[in-house]
Amino acid sequence: MSRSALILGAASLLLAACQPQEEAEAPRPPVVRADVVHLASMAEMHSYTGVVKPRREVPSAFRIDGKIESRAFDVGDVVKAGDVLATLDDTDLKLSLESAGAELEAAKANLDQARTDQKRIGNLADGGVVSRSSDEQRRLATEEATARLEKAGHAVALAKNQLEYATLRASHDAVVTAVSAEPGQVVAVGAPVLTLAPTEPKEVEIAVPEGQTGDLDGATASVTLWAGDSKSMAAHLREMSPQADATSRTYLARYTIDEPTRDVRFGMTATVTLMRGDPKPVVQLPTTAVLDEGQGPTVFVVGADGKTLKKTPVIIRRFGERDVVIESGLAEGERVVTLGVNQLQDGEVVRVAVEAASAD
Repeated sequence: MSRSALILGAASLLLAACQPQEEAEAPRPPVVRADVVHLASMAEMHSYTGVVKPRREVPSAFRIDGKIESRAFDVGDVVKAGDVLATLDDTDLKLSLESAGAELEAAKANLDQARTDQKRIGNLADGGVVSRSSDEQRRLATEEATARLEKAGHAVALAKNQLEYATLRASHDAVVTAVSAEPGQVVAVGAPVLTLAPTEPKEVEIAVPEGQTGDLDGATASVTLWAGDSKSMAAHLREMSPQADATSRTYLARYTIDEPTRDVRFGMTATVTLMRGDPKPVVQLPTTAVLDEGQGPTVFVVGADGKTLKKTPVIIRRFGERDVVIESGLAEGERVVTLGVNQLQDGEVVRVAVEAASAD
């Protein structure tokens, strides 16, 4: 074998030995940890079960006693202001009015006679025919007749009022929620005959445990009926009981439904949902995921190919000690690098290890 052939063989062996070493020393893409983005609301929500009730229920009663002659409405009927709810037997009341009217006419006649006598005696007293004491007696008699007429007038007015009180009318638009007396029944003054509840507004009464009364402060309320596919209706807190129930240790709260639908009826079961905070979906990531180089906060999003990074600007709602709440800039399902972002570049190729999902 010639010397040149030996040299060529040695060179070939040397080249073959060097190639695997060079390939082993070639740089590999860095490994990064990424979290999967999950959009979620950070608002606090609490639900309470309650019952739809009227704001107030007013017992309707007669202002005089007597026997009920008629009743025009039953439970569930809707009444208008001025409708006749019930009537009493007014026979005696009409007689009282007639008697008072007769007394009034007699008082008028008596006053006319007293005035005539006073005028006649006054003329005689001026002529010296009768004494001044007689004139004074006629004047007093006239004053007494005037007072009697006034009293008779009041008696007539009272008798008219008594007759009007025999008719019970609705003072406002309402629905009948209870019936307490029937025709033929004798009722006393103020005894309830019907109970009326205004049709508007409608409220939901809930019982709040004493440890959760703080949920009501500053919360946005909505009401949903259990019956059917009722839509959510906005509501607001009208009143809160200042004292807990002695048995249940809960506080009664009433929420007024702002615009109740037609299917809302008294006695229905409803759910009051209280929400505190902004319901807009956000993303919660570790603070190590955010990079700010003076042009606003950014994060590195892994591209669709699973290896190429894209620097993406985001809007921060709140910074915490260990995490950050991102308001916008990220989409559901994207993967965001959460560690070592200050050593990465836009468009860099990496190997991704998804170890944790972003907190909600």
